[in-house]
Amino acid sequence: MAGLLFLVFVYFVVGQAAVTRSGGQTAADAAALAAAQDAREQLRDGWLEVVTDPDAWSGFLNGTDYVPELSCERAAEFAAENRAELLAGGCTARRSGGEEEFRVQIRTLDAVGSSLIPGTEDQHAVATATAVLEPRCSFDAPEPTPPPTADTPTPTNSATPEPTPTPSPEPEPITGLVCDGVEWTIDPEDPRLPDAADLFTVRLVD
Repeated sequence: MAGLLFLVFVYFVVGQAAVTRSGGQTAADAAALAAAQDAREQLRDGWLEVVTDPDAWSGFLNGTDYVPELSCERAAEFAAENRAELLAGGCTARRSGGEEEFRVQIRTLDAVGSSLIPGTEDQHAVATATAVLEPRCSFDAPEPTPPPTADTPTPTNSATPEPTPTPSPEPEPITGLVCDGVEWTIDPEDPRLPDAADLFTVRLVD
């Protein structure tokens, strides 16, 4: 009977440790994805502010014009929601192969051990995860169309002719944006804009 109770106890402790470690990996995955998704939202919001100025698009479409610290704050929030915390320096963002990588390292708030086993009640699971933010769009600005040359009016007398006012040109649709083979036309008067998921793919890589 004592042997059976000991086995039950061992299985309980091992099961508790496995559940805690699994929960730690889930927390790390969620935190890494949250960081990448936050960066994606920052990039789309920033792009919308300059959507009528294609010269300012590059950093947003390439995935570089965002604030990594804000993305890591989001990662910390998701880690906390999954009973974990970021380790010191446990959230980093770096550029790799044209993608933004977000690597997080967390520690579970719950111990993997038990007070029934001395020395294990203060041991916590540590897990890491990496998510990437992959650009899906490219922009090739079309060649600008030269403005029409106005004919110089022939004067009928020595008096200087009154200049003809030039009407303000209507804003032209912006072409050249392609996302995964889909061409987008940005009409300043009636914009139909890609969503954040159209601009970037977010995925775990390990």
